[in-house]
Amino acid sequence: MKQSLRGLLATAFMALLITGCAMQPPSVVDRAPDQDAGRLLSQAEQQAPEQAAQTRLEAANILARQGQRESAFEAASSIDEAQLGDTDRLRWAMLFSELARGMNDPQAVLRATQVLDDELPMQANQQQTLAERRQWAQEALDQRPDEVQVALPELEGTDVRRIAVALPESGPLSSVASTLTTAMRRHNEISDDGVQLTFIDASQYSLDEIYSRAEQMNAQLLIGPLDKEQVTQLEERDSVPLPTLALNYGHNSSNQAQRLLQYGLSAEDEARQAARRAYQDGHRQVAVMVPDNDWGRRVGEAFWNEYQRLGGEVTNAVRYNPSSPVSNAVQTALNVSGERARLGNIDALFLLALPDYARQVPPTMDYYYAPDLPIYATSHLHEGRRQTRLDQDLNDVMFMDIPWQIPDAAVGGEEVLPFYATYQQLRDESDASMFRLMAMGVDAYELAKRMSDLSDINGLNGSTGRMSLASDGRIHRELPWAKFQNGTPAPILIPGLLGNEP
Repeated sequence: MKQSLRGLLATAFMALLITGCAMQPPSVVDRAPDQDAGRLLSQAEQQAPEQAAQTRLEAANILARQGQRESAFEAASSIDEAQLGDTDRLRWAMLFSELARGMNDPQAVLRATQVLDDELPMQANQQQTLAERRQWAQEALDQRPDEVQVALPELEGTDVRRIAVALPESGPLSSVASTLTTAMRRHNEISDDGVQLTFIDASQYSLDEIYSRAEQMNAQLLIGPLDKEQVTQLEERDSVPLPTLALNYGHNSSNQAQRLLQYGLSAEDEARQAARRAYQDGHRQVAVMVPDNDWGRRVGEAFWNEYQRLGGEVTNAVRYNPSSPVSNAVQTALNVSGERARLGNIDALFLLALPDYARQVPPTMDYYYAPDLPIYATSHLHEGRRQTRLDQDLNDVMFMDIPWQIPDAAVGGEEVLPFYATYQQLRDESDASMFRLMAMGVDAYELAKRMSDLSDINGLNGSTGRMSLASDGRIHRELPWAKFQNGTPAPILIPGLLGNEP
């Protein structure tokens, strides 16, 4: 049985519709694709080579416009460009070289820019753009090592005892930085492990100046930067002056800099994990609801790409306006006709939403006769403090979060949490909205200590999840799952709990 509060909200929602008092929907809730790229790619398989190349080009353009850059890259890569006329071949070269540059694939860029040698008719700006991309690819191949190394020989066999932390004390990231710094200081005091922390105000210095000051302090490694643009600048270098643990991920598809590790609370990582969980539970056709902003686009694309890679299909994708009625997005996501959801091609929903919006989704689904559709969500719908009355409306929603936020579901109780002594103190001192950042600061400290032996990072059970280190130096987290029951996060102990078979 669903909770009474959810029923009351559904009843109230129905009354608003009947009396005509419901807000009018925005002009655009669902951004439907101009064409179905998947259908075009299927058609290309049955077409003659020349027509197939044109069809695949149209599909790649559609996928790129939708923000599905990895899928667009794959589609463009599959095109036999020799089958295209001059105009279409130039279109392909501009698109494919742009996508390949974004994917950090110099070989693909060189393939695309071969049109420069064929003397195709093109505008001066197109020729310049392609020439610049070709130059980047040639330089990247000249500088790229045979394989990415994340070993840190200068730290090997030593104990990390001197860490410089470079975070901004002013500017838009100063509040986040202050929370991270507080957590590191407190954990350092509680651990009493002989590590010396020194702090640099990153808002006052350039990246090179930060490294210079860290070296003058005789630091063995650097924690920071926090700013995504600065991390991007670092990951495009061949190497960094000092072993570094950046507290964010760059924009590039991979990190190429030696001695640079990256760690953060990545919403994209959570989306990919949600895709794997939904697929593992047997779902093959999923609807997606994400906010209509850059954050929603990035997270939605991460889910979409991972789910498709596994073999699943995203049948409906809605980018909603968070200030508009939830009913607008739910109607589109669930193919509502009249007052009933049409779920013939939907067996689960992926939801990216903040708490106030998320709490309205299940009651609205109840109203449209979809109370049993499984919902998979990220940590962002969980405020991190017990609010049983408010969270009744999230009952049965499955979501992931860091162990420090859901100790009962994650590890069976607070006493067995990673770094429990620090958890106790920070829990009592911290505002719930900042607690994830506190946990991130603790894990950043612990990861930095382990940079002398990178094998210690793989499998580390941290405050923010179980760590794994990718070959390019990016650290990913696997989060525990919970399910709201009676307004409280409860464990999900068995994979495939829903009983669906692949």
